[in-house]
Amino acid sequence: METDRISLVNPNASAQACELYHFLFSIKGKGILSGQQECPEDKTCGDELSHIQSLSGHLPAILGLDYIGNDFDGVNKRSIAWHNRGGIVSICWHWGTPPNGLGYPSSQGEIDMEELLNPETDLYQGLIDNLDEAANALKELQNHKIPVLFRPLHEFDGEWFWWGKGGSKPFIKLWRLMYDRFTNYHGLNNLIWVLGYSHLMKDGWYPGDDVVDIIGADAYSEGIHEKLYHWLFTQTSKKMPVCHHENGPIPDPEEMIKKKVDWCWFLTWHTIHIHEQNTDEYIRYVYNHPYVITLETLSSLKKEAGR
Repeated sequence: METDRISLVNPNASAQACELYHFLFSIKGKGILSGQQECPEDKTCGDELSHIQSLSGHLPAILGLDYIGNDFDGVNKRSIAWHNRGGIVSICWHWGTPPNGLGYPSSQGEIDMEELLNPETDLYQGLIDNLDEAANALKELQNHKIPVLFRPLHEFDGEWFWWGKGGSKPFIKLWRLMYDRFTNYHGLNNLIWVLGYSHLMKDGWYPGDDVVDIIGADAYSEGIHEKLYHWLFTQTSKKMPVCHHENGPIPDPEEMIKKKVDWCWFLTWHTIHIHEQNTDEYIRYVYNHPYVITLETLSSLKKEAGR
């Protein structure tokens, strides 16, 4: 591995973020990080984790969290606790329609993207206020030296969330605005920027190699999604990890090994997706497979990669 060529897009990235990024490169072809999204909406945080642990004896390496409903304090509290257990933190944001939207239905709302992105409008100021609130929350994690796999504006190309409904050009402008605001204005150096496509494989939405650290996609059907995996490489000219950042059925590690589909991690969505789309036997099989990296094996692999 040519470590001198591996660098985050933020030249001031924290030592912790750089270390995690190098680790993600080091496991290519050797293993896949297991991940589980928590369910915050019905206050069952931890249910998914206890379900997996009771069946397999293991916990995921990555905990997925969501700033949905602007639950910044709750998400940060659980992120700090997970990091202190040795796990990796991933955060997405079902961002309600600016300036005052909250929750999942609002994230699918309608908005005039031209007005939103015009610095002369009140709506633009509302957008900036929203960004600043999220940035201030992320600063708390930076103060705790926690690197974050940050995946904002996900499934943009599906055009079912407000940030994608205006098409690719406004989305790219918004992504770059967020990156600039968080990185250059707020000095957030603990973020690893994860670009999360849907499963649709639409060209023309890539915001640029200078603002993306990891490329990935969400897919909820069965299989290892080999075609999707290879398509993602066509969107960037830069070497970077490729992740399966939302899934229902967990991809089969044996099939991934056989076909050399080296997803860096999977992240199973909550509620029915872990409880009903994956049988008890299958969860047991996946989490005890030697190719699958769990919380229990993560620490030793990180030490080995750092030597």
